[in-house]
Amino acid sequence: MILTLQTPRPLSRLPRFLPFSTNASITLNQSQPATCTSPPPPHSQILSTRHSLLSRQFSAADLLRSHLNRLNLTEPHLRSFLHLPDPSDLLAQADSLDRRIAAGEDVGPLAGVLVAVKDNICTADMPSTGGSRILEGYRPPFDATAVKRAKELGAIVVGKTNLDEFGMGSTTEGSAFQVTANPWDLSRVPGGSSGGSAAAVSARQCVVSLGSDTGGSVRQPASFCGVVGLKPTYGRVSRFGLMAYASSLDTIGCFGSSVADAGILLHAISGHDRFDATSSNQDVPNFLSHFVSASSFESKPLKGLRVGLIRETIGDGVDAGVISAIHSAASHFEELGCSVNEVSLPSFSLGLPAYYILASSESSSNLSRYDGIRYGNQVYADELDSLYGSSRANGFGSEVKMRILMGTYALSAGYYDAYYKRAQQVRTIIRNSFTEALNQNDILISPAAPSPAYKIGEKKNDPLAMYAGDIMTVNVNLAGLPALVLPCGFVEGGTAGLPIGLQMIGAAFGEEELLRVGHIFEQTLENCRFVPPIIAEDIAS
Repeated sequence: MILTLQTPRPLSRLPRFLPFSTNASITLNQSQPATCTSPPPPHSQILSTRHSLLSRQFSAADLLRSHLNRLNLTEPHLRSFLHLPDPSDLLAQADSLDRRIAAGEDVGPLAGVLVAVKDNICTADMPSTGGSRILEGYRPPFDATAVKRAKELGAIVVGKTNLDEFGMGSTTEGSAFQVTANPWDLSRVPGGSSGGSAAAVSARQCVVSLGSDTGGSVRQPASFCGVVGLKPTYGRVSRFGLMAYASSLDTIGCFGSSVADAGILLHAISGHDRFDATSSNQDVPNFLSHFVSASSFESKPLKGLRVGLIRETIGDGVDAGVISAIHSAASHFEELGCSVNEVSLPSFSLGLPAYYILASSESSSNLSRYDGIRYGNQVYADELDSLYGSSRANGFGSEVKMRILMGTYALSAGYYDAYYKRAQQVRTIIRNSFTEALNQNDILISPAAPSPAYKIGEKKNDPLAMYAGDIMTVNVNLAGLPALVLPCGFVEGGTAGLPIGLQMIGAAFGEEELLRVGHIFEQTLENCRFVPPIIAEDIAS
């Protein structure tokens, strides 16, 4: 249930982005004293927020009220959130931050930044349902590591966002509670499964948000909603506190309205975690050193960069407008000094069937814990088997049940070698093909989705068509690689056009290079303003 916020009032204006001093030094890996700092680079809401607070231009309470007013006015139309805390609790956090700043205390690099969290990521002070009736009302006794780290650096969690049940879907239509609308056209889906997190950032209901990406659930909604979506390398961010769907594929990712914001959030939540055996010991580089103003760029800031355009992603089955936008993006890379060549990944088409076999198999195991006894709401029955069956039948939605059945079948005796084992062999082939392609290119590019956002209900009864929409993204998860999606253009649709996302794929633990390239691409892209119609007037004021 969505808690009611204060009565909507006219939107108070957020501070405009401030000019940037190229001499500013930005380090966010530790808390900094509450003193005036050089203005932030344009298009970073996180750094603008920090500058506004430390320069005393605005208080944390002022910024919070402004966002809450916007959330009040847009949420009835978008339905991005499943759970919202009491506004008085949020204002208490903001007031505490203001007192610390006034006292000259150190505040974290995310101080005052409003972060939305996907509802399959655990939060101790709010329900965490995974978008499922079986967990309705569940309150974890702990925060996920990613949430805990963001809070420790000063972030304020503004709410839990809608998703397809347990992350299984591409539209949020699989949520047990509500369907989220796309801020660019309320009749269209925002993508999924992290559609609520993407829509919340797109409509500026929050500054940044956390999502999860098992087969594209951060990147596809980022494309549909015209925001930046970042899927890190598998192991870069702890999965502790993320409700498991497919454990070998799941990653927690970041949404922002700019590459800088997504990179800053990633930096805050990355690093080894003793509670997650799959988290990496790799050092977390300083992503932020690359987030500088376009005025400091050379004439060819990406000179020498080798970019490979994946041939299989711009052929049959891909919307003509999407192909045109990607070709335009490739031309922009060339203008920035890159060499762009088509590369072929013959195994690319094998990724989709392999992904659905592996993900469904792992989900059938992971979701066995929701039986009404260990986890999940219980349906009373006289016999144990009936209790299990009734609790799961009433608690799970149709898509989750179908994937559990598919996975159980693939793992059953007599079929394991034919399906699961073969899918694992295909996964190795895909990983090797990416390694070879990235040995010859610095990054690979493709569309993030084969089409722009489609109408709500358009593919709900055609699961194969919906699954096919994941073709651009699932291979990256199978290979465990990082990928960054940022808006690169528009196609016709809605009242102001529909955004198209460019996917950039890097080598393992190559997020720093992706963020550097993405920031330069974003800062030099002309004649594109990715602000949805629902808030365009407010942002322009």
